[in-house]
Amino acid sequence: MNKKLIWTIAKKDIRSITSNKQIWLPMLILPVMLCVFMPGFVIYFGKMADVASINGIDTLKMMIKNLPEGELRDMLDGLKDEKTQLIYLFVNYLLMPLFLLIPVLSSVMIAANSFVGEKERRTLESLLFAPIQIKDLFVGKVLASFIPTIALTYGSFILCAIVVNSLTYSTFNQMLLPNTNWIILLFLLVPVISVFTILFNVLISARVKGFQEAQQLGGTVVLPVIAIMVSQAAGLFLLNPIIIVIIAAVLMIVNYLLLNRIAKMNERHVLFEKQVH
Repeated sequence: MNKKLIWTIAKKDIRSITSNKQIWLPMLILPVMLCVFMPGFVIYFGKMADVASINGIDTLKMMIKNLPEGELRDMLDGLKDEKTQLIYLFVNYLLMPLFLLIPVLSSVMIAANSFVGEKERRTLESLLFAPIQIKDLFVGKVLASFIPTIALTYGSFILCAIVVNSLTYSTFNQMLLPNTNWIILLFLLVPVISVFTILFNVLISARVKGFQEAQQLGGTVVLPVIAIMVSQAAGLFLLNPIIIVIIAAVLMIVNYLLLNRIAKMNERHVLFEKQVH
């Protein structure tokens, strides 16, 4: 493995990302919406509004009522009123699957541009004839997607923590973020789900004709995150350390299978047969 060549490929792709407004602009808008406006609005509205007038409040009340005995139930029972209960539940549980959209969608945007971007910029033929191993090419492109995704995700969390703690400290007399759930999510699930999204989208990107097609097909990885959001909102389960670890373990297995698939793509004509006319 040629580390110098891998980093050269990664840096080239990162420069391409930062110079493409179609990629980086949506990547910046999403964190602002999910980490500033949404938690700010929900927390402010939750503190000011009449709880009885909130749509879906009965579902949330039932979710709290049906929680099993444990640390979360004890914490919620110890809060002074329903408003603080709902804010605590939103920040520590309902916000987490929404936050996962940041690494997933960012990875989709970047990785979908990997091989397709080379074709659209008419640089793919140069890679075909360059003395580059397919393994080094893939590793470089995965790094080029992973590094900006992780940097953006962790930066988004810092922004989210500032907003949430600023609005809730006077109510709870403590900082709600970070906590155990969020730390496990950030340092275990976020890297694993980012790698999964990147590997899946690089494979798609290597076979489709254009960026829009790669983006649309790759965007299907959002469906599991939406399923988690719906399950939490319906009260089927709440993300906790055990569930987060289980999801991460399953994704690690899938990542291993995807890596094996990539390892078999050791022939240039197999990799690029649908890319070059």
